[in-house]
Amino acid sequence: MIYGPEHKEFMNSLSKFIDQEINPYVDQWEEDGIFPAHDLFKKMGDQGFLGVCKPEEYGGAGLDYSFSLAMSETLGKINCGAVPMAIGVQTDMATPALARFGSDYVKENYLRHAISGEYVACIGVSEPGAGSDVAGIKSNARKDGDDYIINGQKMWITNGTQADFMCMLVNTSDGPIHSSKSLIVVPMDTPGITVERKLDKLGMRSSDTAQLYFEDVRVPQRNIIGEEGMGFTYQMLQFQEERLWAAGAALQSLDKVIDDTIDYTRQREAFGKPLLDNQVIHFRLAELKTEVELLRALTYRAVEEYVAGENVTMLASMAKLKTGRLTREVNDACLQYYGGMGFMNETHISRAYRDGRLTSIGGGADEVMLGIICKLMDTLPSKKRG
Repeated sequence: MIYGPEHKEFMNSLSKFIDQEINPYVDQWEEDGIFPAHDLFKKMGDQGFLGVCKPEEYGGAGLDYSFSLAMSETLGKINCGAVPMAIGVQTDMATPALARFGSDYVKENYLRHAISGEYVACIGVSEPGAGSDVAGIKSNARKDGDDYIINGQKMWITNGTQADFMCMLVNTSDGPIHSSKSLIVVPMDTPGITVERKLDKLGMRSSDTAQLYFEDVRVPQRNIIGEEGMGFTYQMLQFQEERLWAAGAALQSLDKVIDDTIDYTRQREAFGKPLLDNQVIHFRLAELKTEVELLRALTYRAVEEYVAGENVTMLASMAKLKTGRLTREVNDACLQYYGGMGFMNETHISRAYRDGRLTSIGGGADEVMLGIICKLMDTLPSKKRG
């Protein structure tokens, strides 16, 4: 069993926090198109929720990654996808490489404040011409004295309008694409950074997502994370936690969609009987519930092996792939059983339908996951041509 008494106590505390500090305000945040990240993150930091797996010397709890899974799964109780995603960026997407490879200087000045919730973090990888193709980024940093001068742009940046710092992937040399990139901590109040626009999205409405421009942005070289030229490798490692987090965050969310659909179809009558009495509906919901449990088993196994120090690239990619596809399947099927009410924004199933679509795109699209799995299966066509 992956969860012991400590995990369950932690999950209960986080559930109470969600009930008191998040869910009562989600509908308003969705309407506003943004949530108060600094206020919420500070409250979470004060409760110790933002650094469960981070080093104790910088304010974290120093626990293993199974507690991050416990957190992501519990965040699935939030009545939207946007706020859990923004929290996940703070804990499992923008800061793992910082915690693992960062110098004492960057940990003290940035990681500590991300754990306490005083700083909001974002991750800067995607660009207009380089989403899933991480190696294709164009943003660059050249040395000038003791500084880097950064130019470029980043796209689809979660927390982008509120962030205090970005963990930014840039080209620092003209060498081979996989060894020419570095991760650099960029303070977002540095001159030369422009928030071009807050993006208008299909879903994840309460999460601010931005397009950002960087023009001659001067950052000290001591803000680099780890070694120069290792940024692509660090980011690939960071992606593993992001993908495991995405799988964990979907579990209770999918359970809730199915359970809410059972309640709705039990109460809603058509042709003289509850909708749920139709075999096509209760059989389908049983199938979907089974699929969620299979995803839970895969995710738990991947996390157990990750905690044990094993390479889980295959399992994490499978879990991410299955999460995206199953989320689309569950939300679409359940929305159908709501009928016309499912098409109304006033029902949570419509929000789940819109929010969940991102899972097959962000953090590595389904097709990227399939490519990784095929590569590890040794089934990709050879690049050699006769």
